[in-house]
Amino acid sequence: MATGTSPIERSNLASQIYEHLREQLMSATFQPGQRLKIRELAKTMGTSETPVREALIQLVRDHALEMKEGHFIRVRMLSLAEYVELREIRLALEPLAAERAVPLLDDAALGQLSESHRLLMHAEKARDYRAALQHNFDFHFGIYRRSGMPQLTGLLDRIWMQVGPMMNFLYPHGHPHYDGVHQHLNVLRGLQARDVKMVHEAIRNDLIEGGRGFVRVLQEIDAHPERADELLALRNQPRPAESP
Repeated sequence: MATGTSPIERSNLASQIYEHLREQLMSATFQPGQRLKIRELAKTMGTSETPVREALIQLVRDHALEMKEGHFIRVRMLSLAEYVELREIRLALEPLAAERAVPLLDDAALGQLSESHRLLMHAEKARDYRAALQHNFDFHFGIYRRSGMPQLTGLLDRIWMQVGPMMNFLYPHGHPHYDGVHQHLNVLRGLQARDVKMVHEAIRNDLIEGGRGFVRVLQEIDAHPERADELLALRNQPRPAESP
């Protein structure tokens, strides 16, 4: 009797692993330079190594990961030029996705978005940056994935696979600061008022104002490349306990 996983089953499993890793990349679970070991991932996911390898190779093709020296795979570190280029693309696409979502978001969805922002603010206050990034991802894609434009959200998925790990790395050093109120609040006000223009501008301003610190840190690294390793080391130091 034949045993083992059939090609179709293996393909489906590889797709599931790909989707899982893609979501982790987008929501900033990983950091630039982090190695993804096939054997460890297979053990964690309870699968054989073959579908894990296939999923990782697809993520390399998507430019979210890179293969070094032909034998190990790691998360990419974007250059300043790459990050700025992707931000320009985001400035064109994300406001459009948000616009299209305006008439499609019901009260329940708006409640979920408000809760994501509340949790984001709570995580930032606690300096739990990993949780903050997850809630930020939930806020943005809670809008974009309700745009009714699957091709557009697919493009945004591929962009966020690349920028998500950079946010993980940059967030503590280039913490978002806004000229006035947090732009998520303006997004929520625009969505509640069904004001497409307000939503468009708030998403755009969120990317510009919230991302200035990230660009500043990348400019510093561009001028002094050794700073990348120093900042990664600082990022991974244990966070001091909060005072009672």
